[in-house]
Order: sequence, then C-alpha cells, then structure tokens
Amino acid sequence: MEIYSWQKHFFPLVLAIFFLSPFPLQPSLASQNDYIRQPPRHVVVTPHNRSKSDPQQVHISLVGKDYMRISWITEDKDVPSNVEYGKISGRYDAMAVGEHTSYHYFFYSSGKIHHVKIGPLEPGTTYYYKCGGHGPEFSFKTPPPNFPIEFVVVGDLGQTEWTASTLVHVDSKDYDVFLLPGDLSYADTQQPLWDSFGRLIESYASRRPWMVTEGNHEIEIFPIIYPHGFKAYNARWLMPYQESGSTSNLYYSFDVAGSHIIMLGSYTDFDQDSAQYKWLEADLGKVDRKTTPWLIVLLHAPWYNTNEAHKGEGESMRQAMEDLLYKARVDLVLAGHVHAYERFTRIYDNKADPCGPVYITIGDGGNREGLALTFENPPSELSLYREPSFGHGRLRVLNETRAHWSWHRNNDSDSFIADKVWLESLTTTRSCWPNTGDREGSKVKNDEL
Repeated sequence: MEIYSWQKHFFPLVLAIFFLSPFPLQPSLASQNDYIRQPPRHVVVTPHNRSKSDPQQVHISLVGKDYMRISWITEDKDVPSNVEYGKISGRYDAMAVGEHTSYHYFFYSSGKIHHVKIGPLEPGTTYYYKCGGHGPEFSFKTPPPNFPIEFVVVGDLGQTEWTASTLVHVDSKDYDVFLLPGDLSYADTQQPLWDSFGRLIESYASRRPWMVTEGNHEIEIFPIIYPHGFKAYNARWLMPYQESGSTSNLYYSFDVAGSHIIMLGSYTDFDQDSAQYKWLEADLGKVDRKTTPWLIVLLHAPWYNTNEAHKGEGESMRQAMEDLLYKARVDLVLAGHVHAYERFTRIYDNKADPCGPVYITIGDGGNREGLALTFENPPSELSLYREPSFGHGRLRVLNETRAHWSWHRNNDSDSFIADKVWLESLTTTRSCWPNTGDREGSKVKNDEL
C-alpha cells in the first residue's frame, strides 16, 4: 500500500498523542481475595515486517459445514486472492480462489483485503496453507466432529500489554474455537490500529478459528461522511452471515460439534419489527436440540449487570429479545462491554429461573481503557461471582448434557482459575419443556447450573 510521505509521519504522530501516553493509576477495589489489581498498560503497536506481497493480519473463521474462510491483507494490490492448502507441510494438493475488497476512511486507504473459502475439510485435522502464493506457510486445526469441544471466550480484547499477556495465557492450553463478543481492536477511527491489531493476533488467529461479533468500538460513525458505521469491521472481519440466512454481517449463527452458536448485534436494530429480530426468531425455530443440544448466545452489551459501568445499556435489547431466548431454552449468554468479570445464575425477567440462560459478562481481555472497578452493593442474589480483573474464559463442552466453565484471571505472568462451575444443558431438564411442569418457584444450586 503506497503512503504519501506526510501520511507516514501523520499516523504515527496521531498514535503517539492518543494512545501511547501513560494511563493514570486507578483506585483499588476491595474484593473476595487478596489479588492486587494492576492499572491499564500501554497500547502495543505491531509493525509490518514482511514485503508488500506477503500476507499479513491472517485470520481464519468457520463458514458453513466443513469449510474455513482464510482472510488476510496485502499492500500489493496485484496479489491474487487464492489459498493453496494440504495436510502435509509444503505440499498443497488443493487450491481455492476467493474474493477481495478494500475501503477508504478519510485519508486512510486499506490494503487489499482477501477472503477465501476453502474445503470441504476433515474435522480434527491439521492443514497447512499459503496465502496468495507469497510469504510464510501457516497451519490450522479444524474443530472436532463431536464432543468434547473447548471454546475460549475473550471480550473487549484491544491491543495493550495486558492483551498480549492474555493471549499468551490463552495459547498455553489447547482449544478449538475462539469466541469474541465485541470490541476487537479499539481503533476508534484510527485505521492504522486495525492493521496493528491484525498483526498482533495473527499468530493465534491464523491457527484456530476466531468467531466475532461487533461492539461499540467497531461502530466508527462520522456524521454525514460515514453515517452507517462498521466500515472497517465489515471489510476485515467477514463472518458466515449469509450461510446462516442473515442479511447482515453484524449478526449470524453457526454450528460446531453439537453446539449452535448465535452471535447477536447490540448496535443494529433489534426491536420486533427489525430484520435481526425476525432472523433470530427464524434461526431459533430451526435449531434441532438432538443435533445441537447446546445453545449459546453471544452479544456485546450485557442484559444483566451489577457493575456501575454501562448500567442498563443492554436493557432495551433484553426487553425486545429475552422472550425468544427463554422460549428456545438457551443455555448460556456471554457478553462483553463491561470491563470486568461477572457470572449470574439462570435468569429470566430479572428473577432466578431454572429454565433461563446462565448469563456471564467477560469484557476483560485487556482493553486500553482499564477495568470497571466498582460494583453495586449490596450484591444482587442473582450474581454469583464478580471481579474486576483482566482474564479469559474457557467453556469445555464434554457431552450432550454437561459442560465446564472456568474464568482465568490474568495474573500477569500466570493464569489463575478464579471461578469455575459445571453446567447442565437445559435439554436435560424436563420441567423446562412445554406441558411438563410448573417453572416458577424452583431453586438452582450455585455449583451446578
């Protein structure tokens, strides 16, 4: 990508002014343990050290049954959008041709953004691939065909020193799919930070599929000039929305190893007359719990939250859509936005309900804004564990009925399991299905939900 000489000096200056200055310390918070919370850390700007023809910002995503999408960027606009791949390193017996796009944002022009769908692929198999005939070889492993499967969940990731630490912790133990409920790069209109973010996560996102949904930091609206938002996000992070019958990259669903995952959009219309609501209603209606007994939803702004940060911001979406999730017997709802961790019991309509989803907020990946330190007191009886620390979550679905959730606090050089719980799929709870009993008044144990 050609950059005029003044732009070469302009963007680094902007980054230095807005993102590289030290952040002030935040006050400590008394909590359930003796862990001393650390302040935010500097933004990590990751440079491009390859040639203009070489792929950069490589990431992969699931796209329909037995297929993977390979996405990357080149500065050279003549590089073809093709991927060579095979099961043996250096030997590629298949090739797929895809599409490309690019975009402009004020004085910024993106590189050539490639998206190539490859497959069909075998489950639980390692593939080696090369992008556009240039640069290094990459590899990934496809998810297993059935249980067990392990998801990593990280919200509000950003690109700070805390982010880098969290990603190292994530990578210390194998997993199958990375789920991100919004707020990726924290570019906030500074487009070079999208490129830096892509380079920072490449070594992770090129090896396991990353499935993401948008957060408020992806909006990037500028009145009149860019009124619709999500310009960079939609160009760079193409998700399988068409394959799931959606008309928008801001919400979609996919199946993987006995789980149906729904990614909702907190920042697009969601009322009963909206396209998203009608799509969600239809998507839930197609779910076969015999094939996918686990039903999981991700969104950005949490519907339940006892932190003082972003209080009530997900309420209108909850009022519009909660009934749909409840009637479908969704097992788990994962959110971000609030820069802390909080796990609730099963809830419906602000009350404990054994047939409602477990709600978890995990917006603590490492963002540059720091932690949301203040929770309401006294705590709600619906909130079972809450802590303002950076970290990541792991959901290991063992079989059709049981899964294990754990939250790993980021203790800088160490990752500490601070919260864990066994989950039971609602498919096993007969009283939660029509005409099988009264749902009201039931109790739920805290250690098994």
